[in-house]
Amino acid sequence: MSKLHAVLLDLDGTLIDSRPGIAGSARAALRSLGHAPDDTLDVTVFIGPPLQDMLRALLQAHGDDPVGDDQVDAAVLAYRQHYGDIGLFDCALYPGIRESLQEMHGAGLQLYLATSKREVFARRILEHLGLASLFAAIHGSVPSGALDHKPELLAHILSMRNISARDGVMIGDRRHDIAGAHAVGLRSLGVLWGYGSRDELEAAGADRLVESPLDLARMIASMVTR
Repeated sequence: MSKLHAVLLDLDGTLIDSRPGIAGSARAALRSLGHAPDDTLDVTVFIGPPLQDMLRALLQAHGDDPVGDDQVDAAVLAYRQHYGDIGLFDCALYPGIRESLQEMHGAGLQLYLATSKREVFARRILEHLGLASLFAAIHGSVPSGALDHKPELLAHILSMRNISARDGVMIGDRRHDIAGAHAVGLRSLGVLWGYGSRDELEAAGADRLVESPLDLARMIASMVTR
């Protein structure tokens, strides 16, 4: 097995708990389409897939069936307006993530963000949290929609950054991260502090699971030497 040197990381549920900001923006999107979502709306199970898929599911859960593409597009616009203005900074780093990222960076590993969130939002969040300098590059979805899904996004990163799949690992908290890694030949590491369950990650075929953010750098170090 080739020596690992590129570490690709999801954002929501992996580096940050972004539920408060996402929930607030999802409520704003639902209200813009005439719904009255409860203030305690739990979006946990909806976080991970592309935004369009999340909002379509939320609209269905609020009684819209079928949900038209025009409704989803309108919800996406309202969500992004609210998220860009208010929601994106309503998040928190998981305890231990900063230290693990610093340890991996200090060990000479190349860190790449790989998120389905809009790249411009992801960059602002990492800069706000003082983490952007630890990353060799920040990648996310783009206005054209071409990189909304993890397989396409990861393939784009590998190609653009000249990374061989056998030299990298994808770290994430949902099955979409694991499936995306497998689609492009990356090893996969599932984290158990995010929005996906152990059963979900095991069923998706995660190569390894890690229990705590403080254990993340240690787990990656063990993979580097294999």
